[in-house]
Amino acid sequence: MPHQDLQPLSLLSAGTVPAEPWTLLPYSDAPYFDTANLLVQWPRLHAGQGLQPPAPGPLAEGWALYHSGEFERAAAVGLQHGHEGLALANQATAIYANYLEPREAVRQALFKQVVERATAQAAAEPDNCQALYWQAYALGRYSQGISVARALAQGLGTKVKGALERVIELQPHHADAHVALAAFHAEVIDKVGALVGRMTYGARAETAVELFERGLRLNPYSASGLMEYARGLLMLQGDAHMAEATRLYEKAAALAPADARERLDIELARAGLAD
Repeated sequence: MPHQDLQPLSLLSAGTVPAEPWTLLPYSDAPYFDTANLLVQWPRLHAGQGLQPPAPGPLAEGWALYHSGEFERAAAVGLQHGHEGLALANQATAIYANYLEPREAVRQALFKQVVERATAQAAAEPDNCQALYWQAYALGRYSQGISVARALAQGLGTKVKGALERVIELQPHHADAHVALAAFHAEVIDKVGALVGRMTYGARAETAVELFERGLRLNPYSASGLMEYARGLLMLQGDAHMAEATRLYEKAAALAPADARERLDIELARAGLAD
């Protein structure tokens, strides 16, 4: 992927985020981590990304905070550790913004922060999969906030697609990147149609399904992956796949959460089934 695709976007110039406490995790039954059980459970916790565990110490404590749902404290620890802490800071910020931040303007500002940090890191380190993935994740969520159609018109979709394709090229077992790229294909087709999606953005329904399937083979216990696949099927083929989408939601809702983020995912799956 050309390096210029990773340069910062003027559109996403970071605004300031109000200095108000982040919303706390609302579930007292989420798993709790310290550095000891964090490192023991690390392979399961990071099955979707293949991230190597940190050495025991302050940064590992920050990851324990993240997996326990202390997203604000985890992000602060990550930022205190400079380059080595960016993966933690970006993940904690993006996941908090996506799941818990109730104010739309603040949510979008947080996504912008992640995009800027990750884009700058990816420009300096084009092979850094964590930087590329969190750039794509935050840019994708930001795009949903301004509307996918508008984001596509501004060229943001091309950047998301390019970053995710680069992650998969560098790390073929990155399950989350497969699911995210599959969701990109599905959303583009849903918003602009199959013909325009294929000719303009290279989006294909069959590619979306293949990527979803591959991502879930790599990480079959991903509640978010199961729900993304369900939503993707409905975007691609509508009510014809309602039964399969419901089955995927039921499977996600029945999982035992490995950490706070998965606890949030499972609650979303339950809420989706109740609708």
